[in-house]
Amino acid sequence: MLTRMLGYFGRVFPQLKRAFWSRLYERMARDRDPEWLFMNYGFVDAASPAPVLEPADEHDRLAIQLYHHVIDTGELPGKDVLEVGCGRGGGVGYMARYLRPRFLVGLDLSPRALTLSRIRGHGQHVQFVCGDAQALPFPPARFDAVVNVESSHCYPVMENFLAEVFRVLRPGGLLLYADLRFHEAVGRLQTQVRAPGFRVLRERDITRNVLRALELDTPRRAALINRKVPGVMQGSFQAFAGMAGTRFYEMLAHGRGAYLSFVLQKPA
Repeated sequence: MLTRMLGYFGRVFPQLKRAFWSRLYERMARDRDPEWLFMNYGFVDAASPAPVLEPADEHDRLAIQLYHHVIDTGELPGKDVLEVGCGRGGGVGYMARYLRPRFLVGLDLSPRALTLSRIRGHGQHVQFVCGDAQALPFPPARFDAVVNVESSHCYPVMENFLAEVFRVLRPGGLLLYADLRFHEAVGRLQTQVRAPGFRVLRERDITRNVLRALELDTPRRAALINRKVPGVMQGSFQAFAGMAGTRFYEMLAHGRGAYLSFVLQKPA
């Protein structure tokens, strides 16, 4: 019920939606745990080879596998890349070390989250910028690819974000995208991603892959919440984390929502 109320007020009063998510993520960014790099739901695909990771990255495997799925066809080596909604910098770190873009920018609305990302450092070819996904602070045709993973559900007006991505991409550039929606919003998202003029190179419903990752990761998430969150607030954070049995998990498990991924191309 709370989730649906937030969705309703977010549609009617989009700036309230922005303020809510901005305050939530800024509050979570106060936690400087160096092992907390990712906030996405993760991805498992038993039918495809798992990416080879360094031992230090194994504890983040499920979250990294979502990035690997989204970016797999992106051909990022040697390209100029922007991640919108980079959060605590885990995705930027993965791309910088494994995919080797020429230039990589992580953009986020939370100054605290960006401070955490800068502290870790990822090389001179990586920058972090505080900014709004709906008003990207970059010139037209600046990037070869834009990555956006499990972030757009926070945006007040999805169309503004997509128009901005289209603007900053070079001709032939790619938007590599994944996020979840309530069932009634899935069709709207499929229309929205095409509206700026993108060609859909790949569209995939990855709900089952994400659910499997959440099932496998529930014990770790439960331990993290037990350690960091006061008891009275744990239920809300468990739902936010998508733990098995909570409302977000049940929404996906029972067809009341879907998790989609897209590879979208700006025409050359």
